[in-house]
Amino acid sequence: MDLIHNMLGTIEQYMLVYGYWTVFFGVMLENAGLPIPGETILLVAGYFSATDHLNIGLVMLVAATGAVIGDNIGFAVGHHFGRRFILKVGRFFFLTPKRFEHMENYFKSHGNKTILVARFITGLRVFAALLAGASNMRWRIFLAYNLAGAIIWSIVITTLGYVFGQSLPLLVEWVGRSGTVLLIVGIIAAFIVWRFYRVEKEEI
Repeated sequence: MDLIHNMLGTIEQYMLVYGYWTVFFGVMLENAGLPIPGETILLVAGYFSATDHLNIGLVMLVAATGAVIGDNIGFAVGHHFGRRFILKVGRFFFLTPKRFEHMENYFKSHGNKTILVARFITGLRVFAALLAGASNMRWRIFLAYNLAGAIIWSIVITTLGYVFGQSLPLLVEWVGRSGTVLLIVGIIAAFIVWRFYRVEKEEI
C-alpha cells in the first residue's frame, strides 16, 4: 500500500504541473508497450475532474486519443519488427514457432474481440497491439476495434476515478486486482480452447 501511495503522490504532482499532457503521454506510452501506469494516471485524472482541476469530458477525449495513438505505434512496431523479436525472446518463455502460429490463427479468428477487451486486462493492455501487429492482423479491423475499446475504456476508468476518487489508493488496488483476475481467467480460457482445438485436430 505504501508503494501505491508513493506512486499516486508522484502522479498527482505531475497532474498539477502538466495536467492533460500527463494523461495523454501516460496513456499513450503504456499502450505503445512501455511499463507506464496509464490506467492509474487516468484514475487520478478522473479524481482531479471531480475536484474541478480538470474537465471530465476533455480527460476522456485526451485519454482515448492517447490510447489510440499508442496502440497504433505498438501495432506498427509489432508488424515491422515484432515477429522476429517475439520469436527470439519467446523461446525463453516456451514460445515456439508452432505456438506463435497458433497465436496468429487465434488473432485471425478472435483478434477483434481481444483488442476490444484487452484494455481492461492487466499486462495484455500493454502487449495486445504489439501481438496484433506481429500476427499480421488487418490494420483496418484493428483500428475499428481499437477505437471502440479506447472510448469505452476511457469513459469507464475516468468515471471510476471521478466517482470513487476519494479512496484513490483502495480504488487503484481494486482495479489492479480486477485486471489480474481477468488476465488469469483469459489465460485459462485460452488454454482450454487450445487443448480442445489440439484434441479435435488429432482426432481428425
